[in-house]
Amino acid sequence: MPLSAIKTVATAQNGVGAFILPCKRITLSYCDWAGSSRGMNAYLKNQLGAFAKRNPQIEIQVYKKAKHHPVMTADYLNGHRKSINVKNMTPEGVKEKIELLRNASPEEDKRVPNKPVTSINESVRGIWSPFHGAKIKI
Repeated sequence: MPLSAIKTVATAQNGVGAFILPCKRITLSYCDWAGSSRGMNAYLKNQLGAFAKRNPQIEIQVYKKAKHHPVMTADYLNGHRKSINVKNMTPEGVKEKIELLRNASPEEDKRVPNKPVTSINESVRGIWSPFHGAKIKI
């Protein structure tokens, strides 16, 4: 019986066969007048074009709002949205935050319940007994 290759790969897991970036849109809002938007303005003028070329799968929207602190908002494929305030940040800080939103998981942060650690033994080493240890010669 001759061997034949699989014609299609049907998986629902991201990363098997192809990777789909969960971030679909990043919205940048800033103010031309306010001093808190200096870093955002410099980033938009000098570095946003390179980021857009490296990430063609992400839609980038830029809004200018008067008397408004700069904010980044990312929309993900599962419908979740994350926002970061970039007030008074340097252009390098803005770059780090936009990459953080691009690489972030779209899932909500889950709280781990605080369960006390319990053990059968009272200590890590166990219960001490005089019969444990080296034998003493008399």
